[in-house]
Amino acid sequence: MKIKSNFKIREIAGESIIVNQGQVGADLTRIISLNSSAKYLYEALEGREFELEDVANALVEYYGIEKEMALTDGAKWIESLKGCGVIE
Repeated sequence: MKIKSNFKIREIAGESIIVNQGQVGADLTRIISLNSSAKYLYEALEGREFELEDVANALVEYYGIEKEMALTDGAKWIESLKGCGVIE
């Protein structure tokens, strides 16, 4: 899977959000806000192919958490972004 290239992180009013660049008449009622962990993963994996294992490894390396917890959290992150159409 891969993060779609037209989505970018922007800082607005102190919040990290994902915007769909180039989309005219964007529906601003559907803003995707990222916490610090979600932003870290997005930036670490943007522009390349990845699998759940890559997401989990990034979490383990950065936060020093157990692999099992990283797999669970990583799966939730992937599903959230897939549900918003950010991951292909």
